[in-house]
Amino acid sequence: MRIDLDAWGWAADTIGELDHRRLKAPSVKLRGVHAGAGGDVVCTIDLRWRLPNADACLSTVEAHSLEHFLLEGFGRLLPGHFIGVGVMGCRTGFYLTLLNEGRREVIEQTLETVLYGVLGATAVPYARIEQCGHWRHHDLAAAQAVAREVLAQRAAWREIA
Repeated sequence: MRIDLDAWGWAADTIGELDHRRLKAPSVKLRGVHAGAGGDVVCTIDLRWRLPNADACLSTVEAHSLEHFLLEGFGRLLPGHFIGVGVMGCRTGFYLTLLNEGRREVIEQTLETVLYGVLGATAVPYARIEQCGHWRHHDLAAAQAVAREVLAQRAAWREIA
């Protein structure tokens, strides 16, 4: 199966592993595309919100709360495509995994909607004791501050390196 990455809106020279000294943040980058034998396509997207190796990583409480918002938002807005989201170990962003959806415009619009939802939220989703393994480890105001920061730089999301 041939995947037309140009039609999806991704610059070929920004896909895959890049020198982390050159990465910009915040940015939205296609990390990988994998086509299955049955025709399904799995896409992994870097949602890079902080500069690597700049001592500016997300705090654990920011990352945890934002992970919950991304989980809820992408799951609700792209239900047939959302596989999962995880915090990057370096805490500079998140890995988003989607099934049969790799269009940059759709991903960025959905992310923007999720982040505006963070700004208007009155609570972190899935943050009750029966839903979260560290349910007291959330900070809505901190998540909102990061969302505001990332949204303020929306025009630069395509500047990868």
